[in-house]
Amino acid sequence: MAGDGFTVGVSRDFLDAEGRNVWGDIRLGELDAAGVDWHYLPRRTDELLAADVDGLHAVLFAAPSVTEHTFAGAVRPPVLFARFGVGYDTVDLDACTRHGALVTITPDGARRPVATAALTLLLAVLHNLTAKDRLVREGRWAEKEQWMGLGLTGRRIGLLGLGNTARDLVDLLRPFGVDVVAYDPYCPAETARDLGVRLAEADTVMAEADAVIVMCALTEETRHLVDARRLSLMKPTAVLLNVARGPIVDEAALVEALRVRRIRAAGLDVFETEPPALGHPLLAMDNVVLSPHALAWTDEMSSGNGGSAVRAVLDVAAGRVPRFVVNRAVVGTPQLADRLGALAARAEARV
Repeated sequence: MAGDGFTVGVSRDFLDAEGRNVWGDIRLGELDAAGVDWHYLPRRTDELLAADVDGLHAVLFAAPSVTEHTFAGAVRPPVLFARFGVGYDTVDLDACTRHGALVTITPDGARRPVATAALTLLLAVLHNLTAKDRLVREGRWAEKEQWMGLGLTGRRIGLLGLGNTARDLVDLLRPFGVDVVAYDPYCPAETARDLGVRLAEADTVMAEADAVIVMCALTEETRHLVDARRLSLMKPTAVLLNVARGPIVDEAALVEALRVRRIRAAGLDVFETEPPALGHPLLAMDNVVLSPHALAWTDEMSSGNGGSAVRAVLDVAAGRVPRFVVNRAVVGTPQLADRLGALAARAEARV
């Protein structure tokens, strides 16, 4: 058991106004079973401050950012920030590393739900699902001939990013007999070959694919990876989907490409600014399928992400380095080694 004062704070954005967990079962019962003392943080916040987390050993969080302010003035900052999800663009990794704190994500919990969401969005865009929904609701049944869709079978799918989630999507696409081409400078050639995926430059993916799906992480390298020039390379019959992070796509350039029908359509679960303003041009376009950064939100994702984050917490409670650490530079530092060593000794004393 991991107790004896090991304390975990859970960010309050998991709760609605009535104090109910809107995510359902995120496996917090496993902390109870391990004897871990946990509680929801007392306030809902967009940025975790030292006053919110000082004295905790770990924080399991979803929306709040982690910055230098999270550590400023803290006497005993957390050893672990376990993110419920795969994105960490709101986490200052350098600050966490300087203060000897691990940051983990949950790719094992999110990969299948996000891959399924990508396939859902792809089919919705190709079949003009939202436009056809409006025809029925608005009494425009006779206009259905104007909304002939595209079949997925035999198409060429382009992936920007070939990480674990994209690899899961490749498996889901197999029954459709598609050809997959991907841009990922960090994917080993043998991995792509085993998947039956051809690696290519980003320009080639944009030019050749019938559907381009953005699935890479947001970094300085990938910010506006899809810009006006690359959008101009796409086939006029092609569609663009983004299920990763909004700033990977130059949204203004995408709006223009959709406006002049330079590309056929788009499907977006993410935006450069979230939520988009009510007057945003994307909201008035009929060749776009939109989702509020929630398409993958299912009970499967809740359980998978929660279980992965809880496992990271329990590893740290036992003095172990967890899986899926994103600030690898902190691993092996004397500061972290001392903190994990103390936790390991305490866990051993309880056996």
